[in-house]
Amino acid sequence: MWIDVFNGDADGICALLQLRLQQPRESLRITGVKRDIALLERVNASSGDHVTVLDISLAKNQSALQRLLAQGASVEYFDHHDPGDLPEHPALTTTISEAPEVCTALLVNGHLRGTRVEWAIVGAFGDNLDEPAQRLAKKVGVGEPEITFLRHLGHCINYNGYGAELADLHFHPDALYAELYQAETPAAFRDSQSYSILSDGYAADLDASAALQPVEEGAGYALYQLPNAAWARRVSGVFSNDLVRAHPDRAHAVLTEQADGAFLVSVRAPFAHRYGASKICTQFETGGGREAAAGINRLPDEHVEKLIAALAAEYGSQSWL
Repeated sequence: MWIDVFNGDADGICALLQLRLQQPRESLRITGVKRDIALLERVNASSGDHVTVLDISLAKNQSALQRLLAQGASVEYFDHHDPGDLPEHPALTTTISEAPEVCTALLVNGHLRGTRVEWAIVGAFGDNLDEPAQRLAKKVGVGEPEITFLRHLGHCINYNGYGAELADLHFHPDALYAELYQAETPAAFRDSQSYSILSDGYAADLDASAALQPVEEGAGYALYQLPNAAWARRVSGVFSNDLVRAHPDRAHAVLTEQADGAFLVSVRAPFAHRYGASKICTQFETGGGREAAAGINRLPDEHVEKLIAALAAEYGSQSWL
């Protein structure tokens, strides 16, 4: 049996699209909202089974990975987050890079030697890697109008992955993946009703966030708070990415209120200094991510001041300027 485990954001979806369009397999697919990263815990595999993992932190899935390997499964791992201590096992193969300008879709593009490069470009745009996506697009001869569309599609797919639960999303990530796979190319998906739903929802939620102002500002960072509403949970990641591009010399933390009064947190390092986000978020129990972009799945209200202090300690000196 083949099992594909992938993050429900643009990077995870576009990484799997490349693999399965080039290497078709009948597989069991396991995914969820973007913040649902403990996905290997759901996998039951044994000798003869093959598990492909895309855009899921190995460090957060160490015990489940060890279990699968001990049960006789083979595992192929593609990711761009901090892996922690990499297990050594003959049935495990890894393609992992923590470089700030790399995402899983770009790693898969290299693995496949560019055979499905348009989806790699979409994934990179969705992961807020505009410059690497632009360079790759121009390298393979994609024109400016098409680049504009691929960027927007990446942002829309990524936007769909954000939410506290699946009910917050416009589409279940697996259903969206399946429709994109059937389309085969970004251009073929462009005329679909699903693309219209994503694009219209993306625009509406961005409009709703446009009037927000920082609730806390310091030298080198700003903190925003979003309300406990589905639109806010959906737009939190896109809003965070847009802030970084609008204010490239400062870091940003976007706190989205949850039903219990705690917060879901997105942290983005300054675009001019794409380091430190994971260092901040891993100081908290449910935090993780990578150097340029990280998050905290549940930050109690009483820990907000600790987060502000961590932002000030990491970015307050603005030493990169």
